[in-house]
Amino acid sequence: MSNQREAEQQDHIVTIAVVGDVHDQWDRDDERALKRLGVDLVLLVGDFGNEAVNLVRSIANLSIPKAAILGNHDAWYTATDWGRSKCPYDRTVEDRVQQQLDLLGEAHVGYGKLDLPHLGLSVVGARPFSWGGSSWKHDEFYRDRYGVTSFQESVEKIVGAAQQTASDTILYLGHCGPTGLGDQPEDPCGKDWQPIGGDHGDPDFEEAIAETRQLGKVVPLVAFGHMHHQLRHTKLQFRRAVHVDSKGTVYVNAACVPRIIPTEEDCLRNFTIVTLKNGLVFQVALVWLNQDFAIKSKQIFHQQPFPVVEETEELAST
Repeated sequence: MSNQREAEQQDHIVTIAVVGDVHDQWDRDDERALKRLGVDLVLLVGDFGNEAVNLVRSIANLSIPKAAILGNHDAWYTATDWGRSKCPYDRTVEDRVQQQLDLLGEAHVGYGKLDLPHLGLSVVGARPFSWGGSSWKHDEFYRDRYGVTSFQESVEKIVGAAQQTASDTILYLGHCGPTGLGDQPEDPCGKDWQPIGGDHGDPDFEEAIAETRQLGKVVPLVAFGHMHHQLRHTKLQFRRAVHVDSKGTVYVNAACVPRIIPTEEDCLRNFTIVTLKNGLVFQVALVWLNQDFAIKSKQIFHQQPFPVVEETEELAST
C-alpha cells in the first residue's frame, strides 16, 4: 500500500479548463467558478463576441494562468467585405481587432507560444481568426496582419512558434480544429450544413501538428471550438467532442454553446475540464456548475483506463 501512496505522490497532475466559444457569455462569476474548480490553466478558444473589446478586457484581467486564441467572430467587422459593410464603428478611427490583441498580450497564442514552466508545458496557437475549411480565405486580412498568404506559409508560422518552446510538451490551441478528425457531420469538425458532410477543419493546423512531432515534441492535447456541439441538421444527437489519434493525442472540441444558461431558479455555466497526468490526458469532462459553483452535472467524454478511482477508495478505507 505504501508503494501506491508513493506513486500517487509522484504523479504530476495539471487541471485545465477549456472555455468554448463564449459568444458574449462571460461574467465576473466565471473567475470565481474557475477558482472553485481549482484549475491550473485556462484555455480559451475564442469567439468572445463580434469584436467585443470590453469582454476581451475582462478575459485579459483573469488572474488565473491563461492562453487564448481569437476566432472568426473576433474579427467579424474586419476580415470580410460583408463584415466591413456592416461595421457599427468607424474603422478609420478604431482597430478593434488590434485592441483585442493588445489587451490579451502574450496570453494570445495565435501564431505564437506561451511557456508555462511551472506546469511543465508550453501552449502553441494555430492560425487565429479561423473560419475553418480547406480553402484559403481572407487573403488581405492575413497578409496585412501576419504576412501570411497561403496554408503553407501558415504552417511555417505555427511550426516556427513550436520550435521556440521551452518545453517539449506542447498543448495546441486553435479556434477551429485541424483536418483529419472525420468527415461526418457529427465529427469534431464535420460540416453540419448543406450540403451536409465533409471535413471543415484547418489543413494548416493538421500539418503543423505533424511537423511539430517531427521536431521531437510531444502533443498530448489539441483544444479548439468553432464547430458547436448542437448540430444544425439534427436534434437527435450532439457533435462528437473528443477524438484520439493513433499517436495518442486527444483532440477536444469545447464549443458547448450556449455556455451559460439562466433559469428561473438558477444559472448554469459550463467548462470542459481536461486532466493531465504525467504529461498525458487522463480525463476530459464537460462540467456544468450552478449559481453556487457546485457541480450540477459532469459528462465524461474520455478517460484513460487507469484504476485511479479504485486505488483512491482503497486508500481512503485504510
